[in-house]
Amino acid sequence: MQGRQELARLRPRELIAPQGAVPAFAARYAAGGSAVLTERPAHSFDPEAPRRLWPSAPADPALGGLLAYLRHTLRGDLAGFRPPEAYRPSAFVGLDAVARRNLELVERLADGGADGTLLAVLDRCVTAMGRRLLRYWVLHPLRDLEAIRARQDAVEELVRHPLFREGLRGALRGVYDLERLATRAITLRATPRELGALGSSLRALPEAVRALDGCVSPFLRQELDAVDPLQGVGETLGRALADTLPMQARDGGIFAEGWDGVLDELRAAAREGRHWLAGLEARERERTGIKSLRIGFNKVFGYYIEVSAPNLGAVPEDYRRKQTTAGGERFLTPELKDLEERITGAEDRALRREQALFAQLRTLVAEHGPALQRTASAVAVLDATAALATTAAASAWARPRVDGSRDLVIRGGRHPVLEQSMSAGRFVPNDVELGGGRRVLLITGPNMAGKSTFMRQVALIALLAHIGSFVPAEATRIGVMDQIFTRVGASDDLYGGRSTFMVEMTEVASCLRHATSRSLILLDEVGRGTGTLDGLSIAQAVLEDIASRVRARTLFATHYHELTAAVAGLPAAENAHVAVREDGETVVFLHRVVPGATDRSYGVAVARLAGVPDPVIARARTLLVQLQAGQGAAAAAGAPSAGTPAAAPDAQPAAQRALLCRLAAVDPLRLTPLQALDLLAVLQAEASALRQD
Repeated sequence: MQGRQELARLRPRELIAPQGAVPAFAARYAAGGSAVLTERPAHSFDPEAPRRLWPSAPADPALGGLLAYLRHTLRGDLAGFRPPEAYRPSAFVGLDAVARRNLELVERLADGGADGTLLAVLDRCVTAMGRRLLRYWVLHPLRDLEAIRARQDAVEELVRHPLFREGLRGALRGVYDLERLATRAITLRATPRELGALGSSLRALPEAVRALDGCVSPFLRQELDAVDPLQGVGETLGRALADTLPMQARDGGIFAEGWDGVLDELRAAAREGRHWLAGLEARERERTGIKSLRIGFNKVFGYYIEVSAPNLGAVPEDYRRKQTTAGGERFLTPELKDLEERITGAEDRALRREQALFAQLRTLVAEHGPALQRTASAVAVLDATAALATTAAASAWARPRVDGSRDLVIRGGRHPVLEQSMSAGRFVPNDVELGGGRRVLLITGPNMAGKSTFMRQVALIALLAHIGSFVPAEATRIGVMDQIFTRVGASDDLYGGRSTFMVEMTEVASCLRHATSRSLILLDEVGRGTGTLDGLSIAQAVLEDIASRVRARTLFATHYHELTAAVAGLPAAENAHVAVREDGETVVFLHRVVPGATDRSYGVAVARLAGVPDPVIARARTLLVQLQAGQGAAAAAGAPSAGTPAAAPDAQPAAQRALLCRLAAVDPLRLTPLQALDLLAVLQAEASALRQD
């Protein structure tokens, strides 16, 4: 399972596996179109290969296979790469694919877009590598208290000192994608423009370092110490490269005037030849009297003299025809041929000289590969940290307290994404307190009142705290979590042959099997995908199991208001509900989560708000009254009602349940006296038969 989760979290574009030994979960991941699967010979997965390159590296067949693949694809030496760092999933809060999707961390649930996600709110980065790292942080919340607090200290210092923060961000705006540029340089694949970008990035780094002069955060100081501007390399690139650079080295024009004397002489010879060409064109126009005569060039025929058709009669005898065109003729002369050889010879020699010089320059940069990679990583950390601080300062977020307890206390919490799309003061903050003897909060209230928003809000605040970020709340105390589970919303898996209810139960099963007392669980409307009796039974059983066995911090939202009675028998659980205000036949959502239970679902009122036609609403109200009366009558007769949590639905005979449902659905106002008597006789006969059984 962990392999599947990590693939879903990391989302690699390519998987490397031994031929004939591809893990099943990797094959399924690739088959879904998420990645290319490349099978390599089994012998290339040599566990000792990493140690031969880096003595400190672990003996690992997967790493050996990766190195062999890189050597094959890059066709170069890998000595310039830094040794790998161990990746331990246990260092991070567990987030399965369901949690990442439901919480909309980096992709919107509806269409997979980036807008409206947590990452979009946090991403104030000014560099490409900072953005990539911030995305990684969002998907890999920390579990180590010391690491969380170190990152928080850094964010807090940048929040309190805007001159540090804005000075750093301003300097980093001149830094290109150092991670990518470093890799291109190390593998000797950097283009002239990439070396130019690398040079300008290195020359911008000293200002970034100076911007944080005086900061005291050990986290920031550690990253600053890792920044090596490679001043000599940056200055060399600045002096060597031209202001305007070509896409590829084969195009020439790479080096600035004065960098290489030999190259300057060859360029001068080529320029002089082109100057002679301009003089030759003027002389030939005067000699022939053809004012439209011109000297041109193409890569197939070289230089030529072009004369239009009306002027061909004035062409001198020493012109040699070279090509006929639609509008005239092209010619050569001995003098033009001599100039062509002198010009192209100088240009060819200059291009060869440039390519040799460029290879030397690229090798010089590659020798500093490890330092470039360390610097790129440090710059990414500084940029991502400054982004968190910028968001915190702009949105008035506060530093959360993260400790080793199993508590979850949030005062005045707000949804980090939704509050950004609302005008100031419109979002209604809410509190939550779990800890000590209270581990589960059962939340009831009408649909659309904000139960799901509240639950996601709590989870996102907890996740932000584990990232090391500030959070949208007045005060927060959160015990370190090991995993976050969610079961929110309805979806099916038609391709996999799973119905909506099967998907729902699979997600619930994952929560119950893998959650611990250090986990956070969000469960929304458990059991709604099946019949009322089945769904209510499942929901209560799940609630009881979490409260008594799992003991995870849990928010359990439900439209089964009947479940509120079950909380009385669960010391670890308490009721809460989303407050509404009734105004005649309508309800007003207050978006406040308050203590206590509700005994109504307000479904008909919500349907009316949604625009369901009035006749349908009126009929629904009539049926609701009748069904409620039927439940009351059944209870008075000693029969459990259809929604009573404590009932054992399976013990009730199916025929009796069917009879009660038929009786509850009767509308006496729509029956004639004769129809009522006939129906009463039928129901009485069926009831008598049940009594005899």
